[in-house]
Amino acid sequence: MCKVYNTVGSLTVVKSHLLAHDIDEFKSIKELIDFQKNYPALQQQIIANHRQVIQNETTNLTLETPQLKKLIDEKRAELEQQKSIEVRKLEAKLNSLDLNHSNIFHRFINHLKRAGVIRKLFSVSHNFENIIASSLNPLITDFNIKDVRYNFITTRFDDAVSESSERSLSELARKKNVIDQINNYIYGAIGEQKIVKELEKLSNEYVLINDFTLEFHPAIYRKQNNDYIKSIQIDHILVSTSGIFLIETKNWSQKSMESIDLHSPVDQIKRTNYALYRLLNERISSSKLRINTHHWGDRKIPIRNLIVLIKHKPTQEFQHVKLLALEELLNYITYFQPSISNNDVQTIASELESINKALTYI
Repeated sequence: MCKVYNTVGSLTVVKSHLLAHDIDEFKSIKELIDFQKNYPALQQQIIANHRQVIQNETTNLTLETPQLKKLIDEKRAELEQQKSIEVRKLEAKLNSLDLNHSNIFHRFINHLKRAGVIRKLFSVSHNFENIIASSLNPLITDFNIKDVRYNFITTRFDDAVSESSERSLSELARKKNVIDQINNYIYGAIGEQKIVKELEKLSNEYVLINDFTLEFHPAIYRKQNNDYIKSIQIDHILVSTSGIFLIETKNWSQKSMESIDLHSPVDQIKRTNYALYRLLNERISSSKLRINTHHWGDRKIPIRNLIVLIKHKPTQEFQHVKLLALEELLNYITYFQPSISNNDVQTIASELESINKALTYI
């Protein structure tokens, strides 16, 4: 089985983007695509769930509000009874005081007691409503809230459902928007993963490096095009005894391929080829990359450019770039004869992986 380094680039972008927006429940690209396809159904399911929630709330309030009203009435009656008992006790105490006692001291004391009992009777009578309000206020407040809520959801049921489901629908829409922003990367990851699965069928003499990305400081001058290469990115680099294969994956529709707004993958892969050619030869010349030599002179490491189309393959041909359908990939790669040793393959692959981890080439 082919040795594989790194996750495919599009998948890395997808994961990073989702985590940056606090979305972590999706475990695969398939789940993301299923979410997009099922979005309308998910919306309807949320609304249906909240309709059931409001219906259940209506049923509960239908039972709770009368029970709560009954409890308030019973509590009020209990408090009124307590008031009546206390008033009768105070009146009995008032009637028991002898204001005509023969002892002047006792008469004076009874007059004082009478005044205190009268004040207490006045307080009980006039503060009773405050006492009831203080005791019943939590129950009355709860009843009023539930009564208003009951009237609202029974007269404006759909509005109640909309209010209840608003947050869930808003969060669902946010996730949809975040996922739609990386739609190209999602479908790019599908194509890249298909390439990886296909290349994994090769023997362990092959080494695959996914998502090779590198910046150059200073930039590399390309005389033929009179431009500078500041950075390169290629979906896959396959190192084999037949040389190096640069593989760019495109999971494009026919419409996308015809769009003039998309960057040319042909130019992209040629830039990467030139930069990689310069990089490897520089490291071989400086002995930083040691491969087997030949007494005739310097050896050439073939670097071939492949663009693999997952959906639609153009009929056009391009100089120095081979366009392939996915099912043609393995036959094309294994067609070439070996030109470097297995040891050289491992040496070159290790060097490229080391450079890839560095991200910047100075």
